[in-house]
Amino acid sequence: MKRTSLTVRANETVLGIESFGDDDAPLILLVGGTTMLSWPDALCARLAAGGRRVVRYDLRDSGASTTADPEAPAYTLRDLAADAAALTEVLGGEPAHLAGIGVGGMVAQVAALDHPAAFSALTLIGTRAVAPGPPDADLPDHDQATMGRLFSRPMPAWSDREAVADFAAEGAEILGDDPVAARAIAARIWDRTPGTAPQVQMANQLGMVFSRLDCTPRWRERLPEITLPTLVVHGDRDRFFPAGNGEAIAREIPGARLLVLKEAATALPDKVTEEVAEAMLGAHSRDTTEDR
Repeated sequence: MKRTSLTVRANETVLGIESFGDDDAPLILLVGGTTMLSWPDALCARLAAGGRRVVRYDLRDSGASTTADPEAPAYTLRDLAADAAALTEVLGGEPAHLAGIGVGGMVAQVAALDHPAAFSALTLIGTRAVAPGPPDADLPDHDQATMGRLFSRPMPAWSDREAVADFAAEGAEILGDDPVAARAIAARIWDRTPGTAPQVQMANQLGMVFSRLDCTPRWRERLPEITLPTLVVHGDRDRFFPAGNGEAIAREIPGARLLVLKEAATALPDKVTEEVAEAMLGAHSRDTTEDR
């Protein structure tokens, strides 16, 4: 299968991308959360095998995309949403199926609202409809016991590849994800990060830049404006964004389909590749909720 990594310029910034499959096939654009490696290789390959051109990309200040100052980003959530629309145009894939995971799902929601003509369908995985910070009163917050364990650990030496990989594996175990997979991904992220400056490495591994973004104005109240066929996917054991967040999105986007992944946490394990790929490749049926 054809697989190409490069950088492209879109919306006056440089974005790192990786493309799977035939360049002439319909485009599925995968928003990193925050790096492109949030999207598993196996899922990318399966979507491409289903007759799609799959492009995953790094958000600004991560991976191969433009890195400026991840501790003080000079852009907003809406700039990241504009990046997605501009990248779709540069790739010649309009309208594209847009998919976002985690914080990338927030980018995807705003992109679908602000640039609806650029996209043909929307997939939102393990995300919520409010910006970083306290959620709305009707939405479940991060599991506090889990967060206490996760954030009470001493930080690793961010310039030490093995220490960073160990830290990621331990964090995955706390979240209920696969520590072996998390260790391998952390090492790959470390290898792709430009330089070994601690603040840059930490931003790439933890996505800390996103917590410093200006995410105003709110967009949750605008979700009923989305008319794209929408698939919402959420693990029933997600302790970071508990499943009630995905359920709320599916209720508030007209006709959205909800796919609840049994025994899945924050990351997408390889065992769900087939059912997620089938749901993304299939026509999004409306008024349907699946609990598998």
